[in-house]
Amino acid sequence: MPTALTRALSPLLGECELTHLQRTVIDIEKAQKQHKEYENALEKMGYTIRRVAETPHLPDGVFVEDAAVVFPEVGIITRPGAESRRTETESVGAVLSEYRDLQTITAPGMLDGGDVLTLGKEVFVGLSKRTNREAVQQFADILEPFGYTVTGVPVTKCLHLKTAIAVIDEDLLLINPEWIDESLFPGYRCEYVSENEPYGANVIRKKNMALCPKAFTNTAEWLHKKGYEVLAIDQSELAKAEAGLTCCSILIED
Repeated sequence: MPTALTRALSPLLGECELTHLQRTVIDIEKAQKQHKEYENALEKMGYTIRRVAETPHLPDGVFVEDAAVVFPEVGIITRPGAESRRTETESVGAVLSEYRDLQTITAPGMLDGGDVLTLGKEVFVGLSKRTNREAVQQFADILEPFGYTVTGVPVTKCLHLKTAIAVIDEDLLLINPEWIDESLFPGYRCEYVSENEPYGANVIRKKNMALCPKAFTNTAEWLHKKGYEVLAIDQSELAKAEAGLTCCSILIED
């Protein structure tokens, strides 16, 4: 069965790294409940939840997506852009090695998994404050033998590439046009997020189901009209840590 790697929240989540948001108080107990609801939703979508080792001393540890990127042929352990997060990768790699052969991004490369968008054999990597060109080149070198092309794209107004874009169908993307230029994705149809839901593009889709934050009612309605069964969950506390839905899991499809 498809597997979702997740990790328990650290009690230090309120000390997480922030780039574009002002720090506000995070209700840890409420955040834990929201994270469990998130895991329950992934189970409804067909994933088996497997938690990697807890890291209570690492505030951002729950955001496992940034520690690794999984392809059918290989798993790539990242080197996160925030130095405080680089020890998160060891425990993720220990579990992921059971599913994939692993390659690793090395210095001076820096890469967060949230900056990686895969569209078939095309891979787009956001050049953000957390991901640099050296890592994009390493990523391309690792994936070239498997027939992938890798393209770096600029990200300037949000934390990660996948903050601004999501794959909804094989040729359909949901994007925030203020944060990402749709011309970077030729051959794909692009729908825009609602103006009052700038973070609405960070959704998770699997077959006929789509997971989105409960706060993004316009996004949920749009997905419903597209024919998806929408699972809407409260993510209000995790959002204070600059988290999107994809941040809290590494999805292994087989």
